[in-house]
Amino acid sequence: MGADANADPDPDVEAPPGYTVDRLDTDDAGAAAALWVELAAGQRDHGSHLLAPANRQRVRETMLRHAAAATAFVARDGTDVVGFVTFGTESEGYAQDVDRGVVHNLYVRPADRGDGVGSALLAAAEAALADRGVGTVALRAMADNEAARRFYRRHGYEPHRIELEKSVESDTLTTDDR
Repeated sequence: MGADANADPDPDVEAPPGYTVDRLDTDDAGAAAALWVELAAGQRDHGSHLLAPANRQRVRETMLRHAAAATAFVARDGTDVVGFVTFGTESEGYAQDVDRGVVHNLYVRPADRGDGVGSALLAAAEAALADRGVGTVALRAMADNEAARRFYRRHGYEPHRIELEKSVESDTLTTDDR
């Protein structure tokens, strides 16, 4: 499929009018990595520690692995990739009462938000994970990113685990106390 304008959309995925949703292929890795850099840069506004441009090559390699494993979709508005979702199955070493899928990243360009692209990408990932036999799907959103949290709540996601963080340079431990 890639950036080929004649690529057939994934037949199991309903995309909003004017868009297609396809499995990520190797031709899409660079475009998906560029969108990931936008995602990571935006997450810094919500407290993320990711250095977006510094990780571009690593993310491109990760996208190539997702293409090989069929664990990502991209959305297009014709030929341009405007969004992506990456996912997989949880690989904890502990026995659990349910197999869990994980949505690692979901991003849609700001200009294409509100058209149903994110919903289509999320639905595609959930369907692919269900086909792999998972019973639940987990994902993460930055605590300060209320728009993302609202989006996921609208799609049935509920808080499951809370991650807490503090700086080692906090009020209770300063460099002067060492």
